[in-house]
Amino acid sequence: MAALGQAARLGISTFESSGVAELRPNRTEADVEVIIRAAYRQVLGNSYLLEGEHLVSAESLLHRGAISVRGFVLAIAQSELYREKFFHSNSQIRFIELNYKHLLGRAPEDESEISYHVELYNSQGYEAEINSYIDSIEYQESFGENIVPYYRGFTSQVGLKNVGFGRLFQLYRGYASSDRAQGQKQRQGRLTWEVAKNLASPIYPVSTGALTGLSTGGRGATYRIRILQAASVNSSVVRRGTAELVVPYEQLSSKLQQLNRKGSKVISITAV
Repeated sequence: MAALGQAARLGISTFESSGVAELRPNRTEADVEVIIRAAYRQVLGNSYLLEGEHLVSAESLLHRGAISVRGFVLAIAQSELYREKFFHSNSQIRFIELNYKHLLGRAPEDESEISYHVELYNSQGYEAEINSYIDSIEYQESFGENIVPYYRGFTSQVGLKNVGFGRLFQLYRGYASSDRAQGQKQRQGRLTWEVAKNLASPIYPVSTGALTGLSTGGRGATYRIRILQAASVNSSVVRRGTAELVVPYEQLSSKLQQLNRKGSKVISITAV
């Protein structure tokens, strides 16, 4: 887990301090209501839910114990409500990214995961695409029958690549942000470039505005990197100076890696 100060800087302190939403055998009606709210928030990407949009039948089945939390999550993801919010209004790649985020709590790691789901949907359709996440071994091992999915990508996970940490930040825009309220251009896949090139995704702290949509990484954009340079190994004077670099988006990830290897500290990243 990230230290509390770093978690606040990155905008994930809410997830660091909140517990897992799990429905236990001795649950009360109030406990079930908490689970219902948590499931809607997670699966619908924090979208605002109108009173008439509630899945009354599925909620009733969960209250009666006729379905598990996993069954309720499946009902939401298979509903016309989910299709309307995320399937009909987004590109296929963006839809797959959001399915990973909403149902497995992480971002797709590489091109093979995207390709698998593209082929699955094209050959078997919407229901098979959704079922593939919720019926997966990964889902069962991570959430089981009674835990609401949550964003696992903010911590290291057994069997998953660390590159997923940066990937999730490209899909996550702060606890108060909705996956439905991020503008027309956000309907295209956010990870297409990094995944296709097998590049690590850059991570922007809250101060850059990236998590709130003020400085998101659009292709073709240019960024100013302000750095604290490492002292020269050939100099007898221990001195660290500041410098600024202007870098196109396509070179941003590799430049950050290069600066890190040289021992330079990135102070800020802002859009030009």
